[in-house]
Amino acid sequence: MKKFAVFSGFLGSGKTTTMIALTKHFSSHHGKAAMISNDLGHGVSLADNKLASLSGCSASEITDDCICYVNELLAERLKAYYDDGFSLVISDIPGFGVGALEHVYHGLAEKFPGRFELAPFTVLVEPQTLSLLEKGCAGELEYIYDTQLKEADLIVLNKCDSISDEEKASCLSFLAERYPHARTVAISALRGEGLEALSQALIKGKASMRLPDIGYGGEAFISAMGRMTELYIQYRAIVCCNDFDGTAYLSDLAERIAELIRAAGREIPHLKLLAWEGEGDYAKVDLIGAHRAVEINHRFRSPASAVAVLLNTSAECPADILEDIIFDALYSVSEKYRLELQIFKKETLPMG
Repeated sequence: MKKFAVFSGFLGSGKTTTMIALTKHFSSHHGKAAMISNDLGHGVSLADNKLASLSGCSASEITDDCICYVNELLAERLKAYYDDGFSLVISDIPGFGVGALEHVYHGLAEKFPGRFELAPFTVLVEPQTLSLLEKGCAGELEYIYDTQLKEADLIVLNKCDSISDEEKASCLSFLAERYPHARTVAISALRGEGLEALSQALIKGKASMRLPDIGYGGEAFISAMGRMTELYIQYRAIVCCNDFDGTAYLSDLAERIAELIRAAGREIPHLKLLAWEGEGDYAKVDLIGAHRAVEINHRFRSPASAVAVLLNTSAECPADILEDIIFDALYSVSEKYRLELQIFKKETLPMG
């Protein structure tokens, strides 16, 4: 078995957490599995790959471009994994992944016929954002969320630990009615629940290679993407004396960003903050929407004296306004914790 699967999906749906959990579960029960983090940012060891490394799973990254447009590089990476005895490789896709089905799956099939066994094209969703889509309240992002699901062979409803059984049943019913072409699996990647069902769906399933009409490049696509900006920052935070609570610092930073985004009348579908001290102890905080609570997905085990931080966000906001908001929050919260900042890298990528 030499399977490859793309994991697309909602911002903040837990793609990275799921990929890490699935890679480790699959490797323990079915054969060697690895994940590829794909990022538009320049450089090496960006947020998702760094998190995978800290989590101890087999991982690598492709940066500087989307795998949609580097089929040859992706094929080389897959071949290296399979030659090394890996049975399953999964890759995420940067941004929103709209059109990835055609550019990645069909690109590989046309350029390298028969070489790779393509698993179901997989899209992750999470309950609260799915509820906005169901109610027609997702705003400019509705086109993107709906289009992602139209392309799916397999829909993974993640974060089921955060909802009741009745709410989960309602989500699954909505998905089955609106997207009947796709199989649905419910999981909690954070708790490790449903990973065997997801593994079996990838092992036994295959890509349908169907190409629904999603209006790629059309007016709705241009309107939605034109409002989005991605921002990457890498920096080091050093306390002037003693130590500080690194997890609380990240949480306060995310909350301040949310406040400023709300005040500007903008939205931030996903902000991730990853910080680590040395190569072991780390914390990860997520914000999924300016009106939602901050999610602490991993805490530092002990106080820190200095941390390296990766900030990665996608926001429905012009680039200049987003930069002002992020740096306002960054400096004000860091001052509260009496931190000296050393910023190594900043990239702003308008998506339109």
